[in-house]
Amino acid sequence: MSTEHFDAVIVGGGPAGSSNARALSAGGLKVLVLDKSTFPRDKVCAGWITAQVVALTKLDLRDYRQGRTLQPIRRFRTGMLGEKMVTTGYDEVVSYGILRSEFDNYLLQRCGAELRLGEPLGTLQRDENEWLLNGNIRTPLLIGAGGHACPIARRLNPLTNSQGEIVVAQEAEFPLSASQLARCKVQQGAPELYFLPELDGYGWCVRKGDYLNIGLGRTHNQKLGAYVDWFRRYLIEEGRVPEDIPSNFRGHAYRLANGLAARQVTDDGVLLVGDAAGLAFPQSGEGIRTAIESGMLAAQTVLAAQGNFRRANLQPYEEQLKEHFGKQGAIASVHFPQALRNLIAHLLLSNPFLTRRILLDSWFLHPG
Repeated sequence: MSTEHFDAVIVGGGPAGSSNARALSAGGLKVLVLDKSTFPRDKVCAGWITAQVVALTKLDLRDYRQGRTLQPIRRFRTGMLGEKMVTTGYDEVVSYGILRSEFDNYLLQRCGAELRLGEPLGTLQRDENEWLLNGNIRTPLLIGAGGHACPIARRLNPLTNSQGEIVVAQEAEFPLSASQLARCKVQQGAPELYFLPELDGYGWCVRKGDYLNIGLGRTHNQKLGAYVDWFRRYLIEEGRVPEDIPSNFRGHAYRLANGLAARQVTDDGVLLVGDAAGLAFPQSGEGIRTAIESGMLAAQTVLAAQGNFRRANLQPYEEQLKEHFGKQGAIASVHFPQALRNLIAHLLLSNPFLTRRILLDSWFLHPG
């Protein structure tokens, strides 16, 4: 078996990996993307992207919507689960509903790197200043972009339990039949967000054309299935969704950025991007934008290193992550007494002005 050499190998072909691969390939590096899945592949996610993600990826909306789902979003319905909902409207499009199977594949196919899809990372050895993958792939730089369960992240941070909060989520995404469309009150372009009484998570309903995505995520794994069942029954009883929607929800986990200071994201010849680095926004759990931004930031550091990938030369990337995302995590890591949190939440979720300015603009849309 002949050995192949690449300037960088990225393990994981999601938004973080594809964004990193595109920037490195444009910088003249020979890049390989390795992923255990074949694309298009399903991904557990509510499935909307902000206007900032469109700008970051330089997404050609006219080209993208050809044969793909692209649902403009101008409104949100938000509130405490079981209480009155607040509707917030915007004059312009602030987000787009997408199917992750389509979106991730689109970014990956245009990244310019060589793709090895359906090929998992098997063996990994460190040989002097290079990595040897699967017995025949050599590279001086290994980039972990394989999400929460990325093997590169586990190698770099074996003690994961002490490195920030983990969000666990379950969701179902499915096309609505003609009969279901007639009975579905969730409107296109108006995601619905239902916050839990414990204030440790929220449920969502996102209508994207004829597709509906329903899910719930929280920072505690206890009784997650029971919460999801409760949420599904609530939506049916309230008449928001048809009673014959699927009951089999799929699970996913990701780490919030409020543990970033405790995690190592670089070492000699290796760095982490996206969910592998644990960068989801603490208040919303949104990780697509942070994945893309981290992939681009990593590429800047890699190109500046000019082939010398000792940790000291990759350290600027780690410092940029803490500067870029650490402030969000520091704010979210402040713990208030439960009674005060309840009071703040009820005020926030019942007041239209605060809902727009803080909950949506600051926590979910991140215009800055």
